[in-house]
Amino acid sequence: MTKTNYIVLMLCCILYACNNDENTIQLDNSLASLVDTNEIEINNVIACASGSKSDQNTIITYVYPRPGVTDIRYYETSGIDVDKDNYQNYMHIDIESSDFFNGYLKKFIITEEKWVIITFFEEGKLHLSNPIRLKHITKPTEFTNEVAITTVIEAMPSFSWNDGFIDDNRIYFQLVSDTDDELLSGTYTFQKQFQYYKLDNVVLNITQGTPPQLDLMDSYNFTLMGVSEDNWVNLFIEKNFTP
Repeated sequence: MTKTNYIVLMLCCILYACNNDENTIQLDNSLASLVDTNEIEINNVIACASGSKSDQNTIITYVYPRPGVTDIRYYETSGIDVDKDNYQNYMHIDIESSDFFNGYLKKFIITEEKWVIITFFEEGKLHLSNPIRLKHITKPTEFTNEVAITTVIEAMPSFSWNDGFIDDNRIYFQLVSDTDDELLSGTYTFQKQFQYYKLDNVVLNITQGTPPQLDLMDSYNFTLMGVSEDNWVNLFIEKNFTP
């Protein structure tokens, strides 16, 4: 082999190796890869998942995109029998989110039981949700309208409820919206009670600004999600009411 041929062969080997490295990087869609290249904040994305009221084979994952966040991504595992805390087990799935409550929340539609983590960027940092256990078959979400609504103070109704068939809820997410699905307030409590708009027992508040006073002549909607420790919605309540 001549010296010239040897040099050409070596250059081809180097270019081949570089191309392989690039392909490896492009094909590495794991959450671990994203985490390794960014400053992160864990457990700082509000997200959960439920079954579907209209289709027992559908799962809906919800996320609250705080104002100003970018690049919302959906990561899932290959199944449920994996280490949920190992980011290498989560792969990016390129699916579009859709609006819930006119975009106040976002939702992803999926069909299989897995572990899920939702991410987005905020102020230059990568933020990650807690792992979400999808289990529409294992523990189907119970949909009901059973909630007690009372008015002790005018235009400030109080809502109270009980757990359903499954009682491992750890926190309750309450949403009050108008008939156009504009969200007025979004709050979390550990107790099975919430009064609009008192924050005495609220442990997390995603309401943007001060919600309006309810009009006694108008109709509104109350939505509740009873969420387990692994962020699955066991109980989903929807009820129309007048204050």
